[in-house]
Amino acid sequence: MTLRNPIRFTLALLLAAGVRVCAAQDTPAPQPEVASHPVLTQPVLLPHPAETMVVLGSPVPVPLAESPSAVLVLPLRQNELFLATPLDPLRSDSSIFLEQRGAGGAQTDVTLRGGSYEQTLVLLNGFRINDSQAAHHNLDLPVPLTAMDSIQVLHGAGSTLHGADALSGVVDFITAAPKANSIEVNSGFGSFGSNEQALTAELLRHAWSDRLTGSHNLSTGFITDRDYRNETAANESWLGSRLGLSDLLLATSDRSFGAAGFYGDYPSWERTKGWFAGLRQELGSETQAAFAYRRHTDDYVLIRTDPAVYENNHIDSSWQGSLRRTISFAGSSVVLAGLEADGDSINSNNLGQHARNRGAGYFDIDLRPTKSRWNLSAGVREEGFSGGQFVASPHLAGSLRIANAFKIRASGGYGYRIPTYTDLYYSDPTTIGNPNLKAESAWTGDGGVDWNANSRLSLSITGFYSRQHDAIDFVRATPELPWAAVNLSGLHFGGVESSATWLATKRQTIRIAWTSLVGAQDALHGLQSEYVFNYPVQNAHFEWTSVVGHWFTVRNSLQVAQRYQQTAYPVWDVSFTHESDAHDTMRIRPYLRLANLSNTGYQEIVGVAMPGRSITGGVSIRLGN
Repeated sequence: MTLRNPIRFTLALLLAAGVRVCAAQDTPAPQPEVASHPVLTQPVLLPHPAETMVVLGSPVPVPLAESPSAVLVLPLRQNELFLATPLDPLRSDSSIFLEQRGAGGAQTDVTLRGGSYEQTLVLLNGFRINDSQAAHHNLDLPVPLTAMDSIQVLHGAGSTLHGADALSGVVDFITAAPKANSIEVNSGFGSFGSNEQALTAELLRHAWSDRLTGSHNLSTGFITDRDYRNETAANESWLGSRLGLSDLLLATSDRSFGAAGFYGDYPSWERTKGWFAGLRQELGSETQAAFAYRRHTDDYVLIRTDPAVYENNHIDSSWQGSLRRTISFAGSSVVLAGLEADGDSINSNNLGQHARNRGAGYFDIDLRPTKSRWNLSAGVREEGFSGGQFVASPHLAGSLRIANAFKIRASGGYGYRIPTYTDLYYSDPTTIGNPNLKAESAWTGDGGVDWNANSRLSLSITGFYSRQHDAIDFVRATPELPWAAVNLSGLHFGGVESSATWLATKRQTIRIAWTSLVGAQDALHGLQSEYVFNYPVQNAHFEWTSVVGHWFTVRNSLQVAQRYQQTAYPVWDVSFTHESDAHDTMRIRPYLRLANLSNTGYQEIVGVAMPGRSITGGVSIRLGN
């Protein structure tokens, strides 16, 4: 959608609201307590839980139970020993499909509700992580797993509040300030020469706190040229003052991996490095400011033993600044106005040298009358891009609580994405970019019902539909021709997502999630698709967690997925931990992870085999309060 008028309307609203400084990120610095069992990857229904707050899809944090949008919260704190990477919990969301090219999270794409891997926006504390060179690096997270507190997932268009790339959804990795002074060391070893270590040091003072984290994991590979080495480190500091809370995050990552078969039948090798700095600052109770800088490098060698044959070197950087102000009225209702500015650039031996900027203003009103059973949120963003193009992205969402345990909700919105530099300019004998690509966009709508039958059982079901315009994909007429970037017309998806969580006993929780979707295959007009038509038509996830005795916990996770025109396959994972007394000054927690216990031979990216059965074991030692 292109508009002639710039963002004057939004600017006028900002000035009328008396905006001085505001931030377009939706993650507040102080995090409320999340109601979750310490060993589960899902919030547990308790008789009187501390409320789980969500920051996606709403102008201010709201209780999860009151969100009019389809949002899922995945706690990470105390669950890290069950997880090999921070991406693993995303598999419990059946509307998400992870497309991994190997173990250890070396390179993973994320899709939501059938959208392509480029149509999901990835955030870190509300800051954009999406990579302008290639969306294959969107999940190249610069912080270790142990630095994270939770993941929040918004299903459906989110461009109004979160900007470009949020066509099919948003995934936000969230950190939180420490609650005690402690030092924790983790170390483990396993199959395929795997080796993992992590260090977390937390310091808490009256007005200041700090968390230093580092991680290292490697593997010699389950097959030749599929080895990897991942190193990440981060330091985050929080400082409270009369001005408000300050939050400074500095992070870096270095990942190298054998990429055999990733982009053709070649023994390739790749190395990526990332640097990230983000600052969030409260300016009073209603105003927030934020700024971040990200730099990412990607070195790709076609023939690992002979780099001179073909090599790509890319350096891309981006910055983002945002301002926002919220004004409360009529009880819990809120008006939000914000400004954003973003820029990115690339220097590449293949893609060339390019840069672009964009600016946006947005406005949202969230109506939550006191003692009412309904809420309504409406907003619009207008964003301008280099070259003089403008796009408007509205949204509307609301919910109605029929009874204390029964809520209906609906939402709809517009999302958009500008092409990556790879989409536009990449060129080699097998792949050709297209500098004339248009931005892709989509209208998305959904409606659902949430039922909390009692303190032990909750059910949710949502129907959704998305109609895309100018969807970007690489296609070809025959296998002998190179893949070429094009805009597709007539692409749409529809489906149903559902979940059930049952606290069977005080020590056992069962969760089942299932998503089914269909798409318009005639959009290809007889051509072969490289990425868009890799989505799962059926995706189900079963999770059972049980506490045996006082301190022994077992977690079973089973995923059954069927991609378009492919055979369904199961992947079964089992994890064990043993907890020492939570009141001990020194806590020792041994752990054991059995991955792909079913030993399934499967591929999440066509042509790229995934590892078979593996085992990893280790111990965590924590000193502190």
